[in-house]
Amino acid sequence: MRNLISIFICFLFISSFTPIDAQSRRKKKKEAKKELAKPLTPKKKLGKIKDYDKVITKDAKSDEGLFDVHLVGETYYFEIPMDYLNTDMLLVTRFAKLPSNLGGGYVNAGTKTNTRLINWERFKNKILIKEKSSSAIAADSLPINVSVRANNYEPTLYAFDIAAFSKDSTSVVIDVTNFYASDVKAISGLPSFFRKQYKVRNLDKSRSFINTMKSFPENIEVIQDFTYNASEPPVNTGDETISVQMNQSMILLPKVPMQPRLFDDRIGWFTLSKYDYGSNELKADRKTYLRRWKLIPKDIEAYKRGELVEPVKPIVYYLDPATPEKFRSYMKEGIELWQKAFEVAGFKNAIIAKDAPTKEEDPEFSPEDIRYSVVRYVASTTRNATGPSVSDPRSGEIIESDIIWYHNHLRSYRNRYLLETGAANPSARTLNTPDKEIGEMMKMVIAHEVGHTLGLPHNMSASYAYDVENYRNGAFTQKNGIAATIMDYARYNYIAQPGGTNIRFVRQLGPYDDYAINYGYRYISEAQSADAEKEVLKSWIMAKADNPKYKFGKQSSRFDPTAQTEDIGNNSILASTYGLKNLKIVAKNLPKWTSDHTDNYDDLEELYGEMLGVWSRYVGHVVTHVGGVVEDTKNPSQEGDVYNPVSKVYQKSAIQWLHKNAFETPIWLMDKSTLQNINYAGYTDRIRGVQSRHLNNLLNFERLGRLIDHKAMDASNYSALGMLRDVRLGIWLETKTASNVSVFRRNLQRAYLDRMTYLMTENLDPKRSRQYFNVNQSDVRALVRGELNQLKRTLIVASKMALSTETKYHYRDCIERIKNVLDPK
Repeated sequence: MRNLISIFICFLFISSFTPIDAQSRRKKKKEAKKELAKPLTPKKKLGKIKDYDKVITKDAKSDEGLFDVHLVGETYYFEIPMDYLNTDMLLVTRFAKLPSNLGGGYVNAGTKTNTRLINWERFKNKILIKEKSSSAIAADSLPINVSVRANNYEPTLYAFDIAAFSKDSTSVVIDVTNFYASDVKAISGLPSFFRKQYKVRNLDKSRSFINTMKSFPENIEVIQDFTYNASEPPVNTGDETISVQMNQSMILLPKVPMQPRLFDDRIGWFTLSKYDYGSNELKADRKTYLRRWKLIPKDIEAYKRGELVEPVKPIVYYLDPATPEKFRSYMKEGIELWQKAFEVAGFKNAIIAKDAPTKEEDPEFSPEDIRYSVVRYVASTTRNATGPSVSDPRSGEIIESDIIWYHNHLRSYRNRYLLETGAANPSARTLNTPDKEIGEMMKMVIAHEVGHTLGLPHNMSASYAYDVENYRNGAFTQKNGIAATIMDYARYNYIAQPGGTNIRFVRQLGPYDDYAINYGYRYISEAQSADAEKEVLKSWIMAKADNPKYKFGKQSSRFDPTAQTEDIGNNSILASTYGLKNLKIVAKNLPKWTSDHTDNYDDLEELYGEMLGVWSRYVGHVVTHVGGVVEDTKNPSQEGDVYNPVSKVYQKSAIQWLHKNAFETPIWLMDKSTLQNINYAGYTDRIRGVQSRHLNNLLNFERLGRLIDHKAMDASNYSALGMLRDVRLGIWLETKTASNVSVFRRNLQRAYLDRMTYLMTENLDPKRSRQYFNVNQSDVRALVRGELNQLKRTLIVASKMALSTETKYHYRDCIERIKNVLDPK
């Protein structure tokens, strides 16, 4: 979920149809067909329209379902019941098979490329596929509905000539061969950025064809084989070819959309938004609804009495047949961990995990079939897992979901388990993590991804609910885990210190998960509209408003130290201090735990690189406090402000911590027995790189702008000048003591000058910059100029007292660099 492909991998959701045997399915298809056979007025002979028997001949191979599908020779026909014209359907395009490395490893079998709300409409002697918009609405009874429709005219995706009418005039026949066999952009597997990246020239029709086309009572599934001519394919074997197999699903949506539930930004949820032009407000009223599964109690009266009741239609996940046998039980447990949360919402057995049916049990089962939600096991070197889904854009009802598990993902968890918990956790000090512990990690990763498919985004404030010292308490961690929700990026307990007993090191579900599921899924029988639920929903939120366990923190926050990714505890400075104490133990023992057992240095090299990443995360958690703002989403009826700057004392403590733990050379990361066995050079620059990354993050326009704002609002707040001065004094500490400057510190000091030069001279593109203030007309340049002038005076004096030649030359070089910045002429 991390680049352009993250945009491409839709964060929507999907269904749970229980598989039925082939005989029973055929029976349902025939019954559905009979219900639609309503006689109409006799059809007129229109132009090229032929008699039914001349189009759908006796040689036709037919499949009954939503639309009857006929194959005559090499031509595919849809026979569309008239009652299904102008009826809402969803068209979903996804990969069934694809070449390795397409999209850089984050696209896989099951990845969706398009989701479109469509209608089939008749226009004269043609049938059109129209893409409907659901983002602008107004009641049909209101005059403004005419304007909404006129100003949101729906595009035509394809136009088909009517080939024939059925004998009883209840359906219309069209040839869909060209639609599914040609490069129609609306359902293409290669979006424009792929075409540009791989220099796709065209679809090769001689190597492209319809593989299969099957019709079911609620949906039609089409498999296409497409081969493109491309100058730079993702796997370059010299043939300039990209071949993909695409699955096109078309599913009938409910005639009456699910009653939506209003979103409140005090609780996290994936959403959809609409503009209601029929509102009584003096503008189009933006309404935002939850994306969620439709759960209705089987026995509503029992549900009202507070009894646990099964839903009419539970959420069912099937395991991909490709899933290794040893992982199946963990995946099922991870899915069904959410049953407890649904019990809080009044449902039992609301979410169920099953093995996929065998070919003998259901020969038509396919993971691509939109009726089935599947945990897909992907043969890929990518280290990740995702929880995409598809939902009804009219109401937010989740129809189907595919959780993606990439084969190599457990490698990342093993490595981080060793690095983050190895000091305090003896069982993590190995490359062969015990199966039981690997299984526990996998179970929690699956549970996290299931949370996404239920509608929950990341909640980065959940770990802040717990005091840092509690992470060293075995009883507390066994009961509470390491965050108030599984949806935080809080994977391991890196705070616990050596000597602790009965410590839980792996995350688990928490009270926020129960709270969120209750908010999204509790059935409110007395409310007949989304607006009628508002007061009940509000009361649930207000009942938890002052408890940090139920706070929601956005992942997108760049400024809130209480809502950070990968951190745990309510004090990042103390948590990172404990984390670094542990990491120093791990660094010392890394060769013993890796290369001493493997008789090669591959794992040592991999883990050393990831260890630098762990160090960097701990440092980054502290940087966020400088210029930090705590966001506490609330309504005007609640006391206090939404945004509050971090206290001056805490920010200054963060700067002091950074000088001691990040900018003072971390010699412990320079273990000779590690470095000289994994690389021949680059030792000093690797340290420079990780240090300068955080120095640059500390000295950025956005942070300085926040500090300027905070000081303007309250003179007691930490100032931009104070921060710049504190950073300068620490980075150039040697100038006050006439001591030699090590090569590591010289590199860092030059990185400081480069960053100050950037702040002094960078011309920001207002269209691309995220700045919220005019840098040129702000205090930033003046403050940076003043600090550079002060540093120049200090260096002139220090250069005369320098003991080593390297230090003297370094100071003189820095003076010249400053002069060139302040007076380029």
